[in-house]
Amino acid sequence: MADYTPRLKAHYAEVVRGALKEEFGYKNDMMIPKIEKITLNMGVGETVNDSKKIRSAFADMASIAGQQPVITKAKKSIAGFRVREEMPLGCKVTLRGDQMYDFLDRLITVAMPRIRDFRGISGKSFDGRGNYAMGLKEHIVFPEIDYDKIDEMWGMDIAISTTAKTDAEAKSLLKQFNMPFNS
Repeated sequence: MADYTPRLKAHYAEVVRGALKEEFGYKNDMMIPKIEKITLNMGVGETVNDSKKIRSAFADMASIAGQQPVITKAKKSIAGFRVREEMPLGCKVTLRGDQMYDFLDRLITVAMPRIRDFRGISGKSFDGRGNYAMGLKEHIVFPEIDYDKIDEMWGMDIAISTTAKTDAEAKSLLKQFNMPFNS
């Protein structure tokens, strides 16, 4: 398994770096933007009523990401939402390296085409510093999730952090990976 290289990582090294260097005229190879990390977050507000739901979301997130997530807990109590301090409210995981490229590959080639009424993702969800954020309404679009065993559908936030300095550079980087932007 030591000689395994994710498909998108090889694509980045062989195609994307050269295309970005030519498009933006970078003088140094270290200036070429790359994806640093992908952060997945699943908020499970229903845990206020049923603590078993966090375990279900945790297991689903672990199978989607391929590594153990971290349970996020409330920082302070909010009586109106029936939330107490340290109550588990969701889970998150940060992917880097080969797992990050594998997840991005599955997101673009398998999960996004399975989204109902999918017409591409917004090209305006950049933060101004070259990072992209998107949300999924249903986590069942991933092939790792067995549709028959799902008790509830969770939404999911996906944040892609890049080393790009501008949104244009980051958008070009993601387009090179065939990210389906609609604008």
